[in-house]
Amino acid sequence: MGIDWTEVKRVLVIRLRSIGDTVLATPSLAALRRQLPTAQIDILLEDWVAPLLEGFDAADNVIAVGRSGLERMRTARRLRRTKYDVVFNLHGGTTSTFFTRATGARHRVGYANYQYANFYTDLLSSSADFWGRKPTHSAEQQLALLGFVGIRVEDRPPSRLPIAAEALSSIEQRLANSILRDPHSPFVLLHPSTAFITKQWPAENFARLAEHLGEKGLAAVAVASKSERAVLEELVARSRVPVTTFDDLSLPEITALASRAKLFVGNDSGIAHISAAVGTPTLVIFGSSNRDHWRPWGDAPSEIVFEEFDCQPCPGYRCEVFGEPRCILSIPPERVIAAAERLIEKADHAAEMI
Repeated sequence: MGIDWTEVKRVLVIRLRSIGDTVLATPSLAALRRQLPTAQIDILLEDWVAPLLEGFDAADNVIAVGRSGLERMRTARRLRRTKYDVVFNLHGGTTSTFFTRATGARHRVGYANYQYANFYTDLLSSSADFWGRKPTHSAEQQLALLGFVGIRVEDRPPSRLPIAAEALSSIEQRLANSILRDPHSPFVLLHPSTAFITKQWPAENFARLAEHLGEKGLAAVAVASKSERAVLEELVARSRVPVTTFDDLSLPEITALASRAKLFVGNDSGIAHISAAVGTPTLVIFGSSNRDHWRPWGDAPSEIVFEEFDCQPCPGYRCEVFGEPRCILSIPPERVIAAAERLIEKADHAAEMI
């Protein structure tokens, strides 16, 4: 039985896991809000990533869940009490399936290959079947579940994120206190770290890029987490131009910082998706990961740089073929520099047209 959307009052979207996954769920939230302007639309996220969507206009409530069993049971009871009409599980893992089932919603939408598929009422065979082609992007994979049950998604909405005023004020102060001095000076935002070594372009190459863009009048700002501080230190040590670094920013502050950048350049990571979602021209350097599935998804100009290898994509934990990740190590700085210059030119041209 299909869903009568005129009768739907409450919808829950479940998207557990990482930064990029969360950002790429925003097109689905936007599509739901467009079709259901008066419905309650909530999203369930892991607590550490939930601040990304605080204040997002397409979601009424951002529900943050921790990792402890007690927290998850409390969250499950809260979801049950809300009496959702429809639940979309955009992830498919065991935990998200637990929450999906716990809602007791009449319609529970997921993919046929999900574990415990019998807990769902509406199952799509694959995103390729919905869109009629392969491969599909992660955002399209999520949108397909909505389209499957009657939500209009054919225009493939872009990803977008809210920019918190408090976070923006904090970033402008941090930039003013840095070597930039002027928080409105143009800069490139670099993200030289990533989760796996097979996705990490060398810090020395990022240094060459910073030097080249410095000659063009763009200061360099780099971000990473505290646990990745060594990458930032190597970048600073190898660069002949100053690089402002931050390793202690909150996710809303990173979002605000990305929105102020003239250009983003980084490895395939959640920070790249944040950049695209706030409309910053985005250049992503790909190694082992699936570039068709994870390339930038937004309205702003974007480019990807990669070297073609038969073994791509791969799980990325380590290079099983060469012993070292040649896919990312073989990309020369000159190719990234050329792509960066193209994006800057596109951005400048777009600004002139406004």
